[in-house]
Amino acid sequence: MEDKLLIWKLRRGSREALRRMYDKYHADLLKIAVVMTGGMNTAEDIVQEVFRKFAGRADRLSLSGSLRNYLITSTVNTVRNFRRKQRRHKTQNLDETDHLPCEQRRPDQWAIMSEQLERLSAAMTSLPYEQREVITLRMEADMTLRKIPELQGTSVSTAQARYRYGIERLRSLLNGEL
Repeated sequence: MEDKLLIWKLRRGSREALRRMYDKYHADLLKIAVVMTGGMNTAEDIVQEVFRKFAGRADRLSLSGSLRNYLITSTVNTVRNFRRKQRRHKTQNLDETDHLPCEQRRPDQWAIMSEQLERLSAAMTSLPYEQREVITLRMEADMTLRKIPELQGTSVSTAQARYRYGIERLRSLLNGEL
């Protein structure tokens, strides 16, 4: 109910409503974007883009489901668009490079990632994108294996297979710790 009220206020120009939505969903969307892109800077840019587009469309937005699911879907689609764009433009900016040989880390990275999360992130990055997406949506967004195929445009059995193969691959990469 709070989300519907916030959307109503946003349509009437309330910046505070947008701020509340951002505060409420930013961390969840950022986690999803980090796992799917493998990079904090890129993930932050994607989440910012999601909220920028959302604010621009708020006056003509008609949600049939939850705001959280809408924002998660927007994040996934923005990651997909980013990946397509990245494939077309093979150059890579140093700020977007995930694994530069460096002993120093930024303070925000230490706060977000422990050694175990870093290993998991590296293992997730090594998975094919489709498997990474299913695992992320299942684990981080709490989506069911029946809902994920709607977002991906695949069958339930394909989503289940991607999830199963991805989890098996993660287990082997992490020596059964998963």
